[in-house]
Amino acid sequence: MKTLERTLAIIKPDAVARQATGDIISMIEKKGFRIIGAKMLHITKPQAEGFYAVHAGKAFFDSLTDFMASGPILVMALEKDNAIKEWRELMGATNPANAAEGTIRKKWASSIEKNAVHGSDAEDTARFELSYYFAGYELAK
Repeated sequence: MKTLERTLAIIKPDAVARQATGDIISMIEKKGFRIIGAKMLHITKPQAEGFYAVHAGKAFFDSLTDFMASGPILVMALEKDNAIKEWRELMGATNPANAAEGTIRKKWASSIEKNAVHGSDAEDTARFELSYYFAGYELAK
């Protein structure tokens, strides 16, 4: 049996506050993703710093971690063939001004920072990110 690829998806505080969660989940499901884990969290700044540690020292690190700790987020484990690539396509460009029609960021993002969603960018990143928020037993088989 072929193993499907997994990726982490986060609906960020701006999209949760705008009540976009249901619409984004619907978009995910319509694209054939299987949601194998989900939880609503309100992370602390130190938790956000741990998650985004790869960006420590960059100019946007402090504002990004402040933003991610500013309100509830919905973290999801998604599964599908080519999940990482397809989730990134559905999210759209980081800058919503450059995002294609039909993408989450075109519809829900308001700026580069408040861009509604996060997604893993590679298999090794996905493994780290999924394990940051989910224990293996928390994911559906």
